Amino acid sequence: MNHRARRAAIALGTAGILAAGALVPSAAWAKPAPTEPPPPQFEDVTVHDPSIVTSGDDIWVFGSHGASAHTTDLMAWEQHTVDLSQDADNALFDDIYTELAETFAWAKTRTLWAADVIELPDGRFAMYYNACEGSSPRSALGLATSDSVDGPYENQGILLKSGMEGESENPGEVYDARIHPNTVDPDAFYDADGNMWMVYGSYSGGIFILKLDPATGVPLPGQGYGTHLVGGNHSRIEAPTIQYDEKTGYYYLYLSFGGLGVTGGYDVRVARSTSPDGPYLDAQGNDMAEVKSDPALPLFDDVSIQPYGVKIMGGHLFERELGEPGSGPGTGYVSPGHTSWYRDPKTGRMFLVFHSRFPGTGETHEVRVHQMWMNSDGWPVVSPARYAGESIGRIDRSEIAGTWQLVDMGKDITATAATDVDVTLGALGLISGEARGVWVQTGKSSAKFRIDGKTYRGVFAPTWDAALEKWTVGFTAVSKDGVTLWGRKSVELTGKKAVAAVAADLDLGDTSDVRADLALPTSGTGGTTITWKTTDAGVVAADGTVTRPGVGEPDGAATLTATITNGKAKSTKSFAIVVPARTAGVLAASWTFDGDLADDTGAHADASPTGARIDAPGGTAAFVEDGVDGSALHLDGASGVRLPDGLVQGPSYSVSMWLRPEALTAYTTAFFAAKSPDSWVSLVPRGHDGVGGSTMLWSGAQWYDAGTGRTIPVGEWSHVAFVVDGAAASVYIDGERLFTGTGFPTVLDTDSGVFGVGVNWWDTPFQGDVDELTVWSSALTDADIAALAAP
Repeated sequence: MNHRARRAAIALGTAGILAAGALVPSAAWAKPAPTEPPPPQFEDVTVHDPSIVTSGDDIWVFGSHGASAHTTDLMAWEQHTVDLSQDADNALFDDIYTELAETFAWAKTRTLWAADVIELPDGRFAMYYNACEGSSPRSALGLATSDSVDGPYENQGILLKSGMEGESENPGEVYDARIHPNTVDPDAFYDADGNMWMVYGSYSGGIFILKLDPATGVPLPGQGYGTHLVGGNHSRIEAPTIQYDEKTGYYYLYLSFGGLGVTGGYDVRVARSTSPDGPYLDAQGNDMAEVKSDPALPLFDDVSIQPYGVKIMGGHLFERELGEPGSGPGTGYVSPGHTSWYRDPKTGRMFLVFHSRFPGTGETHEVRVHQMWMNSDGWPVVSPARYAGESIGRIDRSEIAGTWQLVDMGKDITATAATDVDVTLGALGLISGEARGVWVQTGKSSAKFRIDGKTYRGVFAPTWDAALEKWTVGFTAVSKDGVTLWGRKSVELTGKKAVAAVAADLDLGDTSDVRADLALPTSGTGGTTITWKTTDAGVVAADGTVTRPGVGEPDGAATLTATITNGKAKSTKSFAIVVPARTAGVLAASWTFDGDLADDTGAHADASPTGARIDAPGGTAAFVEDGVDGSALHLDGASGVRLPDGLVQGPSYSVSMWLRPEALTAYTTAFFAAKSPDSWVSLVPRGHDGVGGSTMLWSGAQWYDAGTGRTIPVGEWSHVAFVVDGAAASVYIDGERLFTGTGFPTVLDTDSGVFGVGVNWWDTPFQGDVDELTVWSSALTDADIAALAAP
C-alpha cells in the first residue's frame, strides 16, 4: 500500500502513543531479558531533495536532476538513476530531453529540480517534475505518468509556470516574484477524506497549495497558483511536504529554511493546521502565512523569518575529541533538509527522510533517514541518530544516567554548526555540567526536560552510535518556543586509559615530506593535555611553524615530541619531521597574449579557442590593447581557451595570472586543470557560498575549498595565483598570501591532463580579460609570487 495514495486509510498510530505513555514494547529494550538488535548494514546513495513513495515492498526516493533510489529497509539503498550531468540517458524516461523538451526550453536549463511521485487511485504513478532557470524564478512544473514506479514515465504536460513577464497563472495579475510562487518543489498528498492536494514553492512568493483531481493528478480548474501558506518577498523557505496524523488530528507542514549549500544554513522546520490548506501555526501560535522577508532588508533576508516554525533539525556537530572513538571532527550534519516522510504500515513507525551534507566533506550529499515520534504536545521530534532498525520501547533509568553531549539546535538560520555541551544526567533526575536542570521520564520512553529555565518534551530512544560501534541511548525533545534539543550519550576516559587513547589517536600524517605549518593538537578526551618540544626550532617550532630550507640547502630534519598528560598518568610520543628544501622555479609555459595564443617559451603548441565548454568547438579569442603589459586576452562569456594537454605533471605546480572580470558568476573558472571530470582543480574568481563568494581555489570531487576571504573586483586588474606543493596549497591575491592549507588532493599525476582558461565542462564561462599567464612545474615562494604580482 502506498503511504501517500492511501493516506486516509492509514492510522498514524505512533502520534498519540507518547502522550498516553503506552510505547510499543520491543524485545530489544523491554525488561527483563534485554537483547540488542544486530549491527546495521548501511548502503548509501545520493539523491538530492528525496521524496518518498512505495511500490509493494520497495520504498523509493525521487529527487533533483533525475536521480532516484530504492530500499526495503530504509538502511541499505540501491541507486537507480543518477544526476543527469553524470548520465543523460535517464531510465525514468524513454528520452528525457525529447519527452520534456518544452519544460527545458521554458526554464532555460538542462536539468530538473525536486521531483515528487505519488500513486494515483487507479494504480498509476504520477511524477510531478519541475525545472528552474536557477538565477531567477523562471520555472515550469509538469506531470508525467507511468504504470510502474520506475518508469518509463510519459509526459502529460506542463501544469504551472512562473517567472514570466506580463502575465501569471492568476488571471488578470502580472507575475511578481515577491508575491507569486516559484513553481518548483511539489509534494502531492491525500488528506483525511481522500482528497488530493499538491503543496509547492520555493523562495519568491512562498509556499502555495492546490487541490488536485485524483483521477488525473491535474489541479482542479480556476485555482490559479492556489492558496498561499508561508513566505514571500524572496524569503528562503522551500521544500514543503505535508503529513496528516490521525491521532493528533493535525496536518504537519515540513519546510526547509535557509540555503541548501554548505554555508546556506539549511534547516528543517514544521508548523501544523487542522486543515490541509491552512492556516498553519507554529508552537507559539504564529500564523506562518505572515512569515516573510522584510522588503527593506537585503534580498534573501533570513533575520525576519528565523524566529518562526518549530526547528526540528539543523546543522550540528557532536564533536569528537582526540582519543575518542571514531574519526574526523565528530558526528553531525551540514545543511540537512528537503524532507519527505514515511510511515511503515506494519509497525506504525514514522520516519523523516532528507538529504544532508557532512562536516569537512564539502558539497557531497547523501540520503539520510531518522525515526520520528510525536511528543506529548503533538509536535514531531526526530531521533538524534540515523535509523538503524531500532524499535522504541521501555528505557530503563540505569541506561539514561551518565555523561551526555547535548546539542541545542536554536532558531537561527546559520552555517555555523550547533555544537555540543557536556552534561551529566543523574540517576535521581538532576542535570549538571554545562547546562543545568532536571529530567523526568513521563512514560516508558517519553520524557520531559527542564533545562536553564525552559521545558522540553520528547523521548529517550535506542540509537546506533557509529563512532562507538554499539547500541546506546539518545534523546530528542522540543520546547514550546520551537527549539529542539538532541542528546548523545558519551563515554569519557580518564587517567591511563585516556592517555593511551590519545597517544594511539595522535597522528601528524606523513611527516617525511612536510611543506606547510603543522596543526599540533593540545588537548584530548577527558581533560587530557598535550605539550610539544622540538629538537630544532629552525626546522619546525614547538607551535608547528615550519621553515623551509632555501634552494641548494640540505633538507631540514627535527623531532617533535608530544607529552600527553591526564592526572598523574603521562606518556610521550615522538615524530620524525623532514622538511624538504625549496627547489628552483621551473617555468613550464607562458602566455603574454600579445595578439595571439602562442606559448612564449616555445615548448608547447599554441592554445586554441573553445566554445562554452572546454571540449566544445568554436568560440572566439579576441584581444584588447590595454592589458597589464601590452595586449590581453578578452573572453566574451561564451568562449574559452584550451591550453595544451599535459602542460604540467607532478605533485608541485604554480599558476600566476592577471584578471579583469566584466562579471562575476559563482563557479566560473579562470584557470582549470583536470585529470578527469571527477578529479580537477579550478581557480574561481567568485567562489560558492561556502567561502562567502570569495575568490578561491577549488578541487573536486575530493572536495577542497580554499577561500581567500576576498573577492577580486569587476573592471579592475587583479593578480591571482596559487601554489600546490604536495599536499599543501596556497592562494594569493595581488601578491598577498590569503590562504594556506594542507590535505590538498593529488590531481595532476598524469601526463594527459586537460587545461583551460575561462572554461570547464560545466559552468558559465569567464567574461573579461586575462593577461600574463604563467604555469610552473614547481612550487613558487611568497617572494616569487610577490614579484610576479608587481605591476
